[in-house]
Amino acid sequence: MNIHPIEAFSDNYIWVIEEGNEALIVDPGESEGVLRYLEEKQLTLKAILLTHEHNDHIGGVKEVLANYIDTPVYGPKETVQLNDYTVQDGDSFELLGHNFKVFITAGHSNEHISFLMDKNLFCGDALFSGGCGRVFTGDYKAQYDALQKFRALDEDVRVYAGHEYTQTNLRFAQSVEPGNKAVLQGLDEVNKLREKNLPTLPSTIGKEKNINLLLKSETLEEFIDLRKARDNF
Repeated sequence: MNIHPIEAFSDNYIWVIEEGNEALIVDPGESEGVLRYLEEKQLTLKAILLTHEHNDHIGGVKEVLANYIDTPVYGPKETVQLNDYTVQDGDSFELLGHNFKVFITAGHSNEHISFLMDKNLFCGDALFSGGCGRVFTGDYKAQYDALQKFRALDEDVRVYAGHEYTQTNLRFAQSVEPGNKAVLQGLDEVNKLREKNLPTLPSTIGKEKNINLLLKSETLEEFIDLRKARDNF
């Protein structure tokens, strides 16, 4: 199995899960890069997975489907207009010989979901390396609860988030905890990767437990304070 990032817009990642000559696409916010990659690699598209309704994650779905007719779409309630299968917390299904578990990770959007495939987490904007998505719903408890679900995962679970925000997130973390050695080391590693225009993802849950101040928040109040500070950073 290979998991490949397709860059989109200024900082989005569209993830391609490849098994042999078959593929799944996660959150195709645009279609051009997806269609080009599938054609170049001669891959057969078997399904599209959606984490939430924001256009930079679903905007390319219809054009991809126009080129790959009858490809099933799995998504949350908020993308029901695009879904063949509307999935929710606790659901599971099999694709490409792998089991996918679905869990609700709301806060960034009302019905945001994440997919766990083996040791691979596709979390959209619910979790980033060094941070998490803005709480556009205003439901900070829902986002905090989502982070607790991520914290409970095995430390070797790989994190495939929807954006390349790691560098800014760790600069923020450094401003809050300037003496945090894990954050300083993580930022140094990230700076070297970005100098070469390389992705900082996937991360791991274990790594995030050391460098992600939002994930490490012990109380809802602490999380809210940090999230609002990050909004203004």
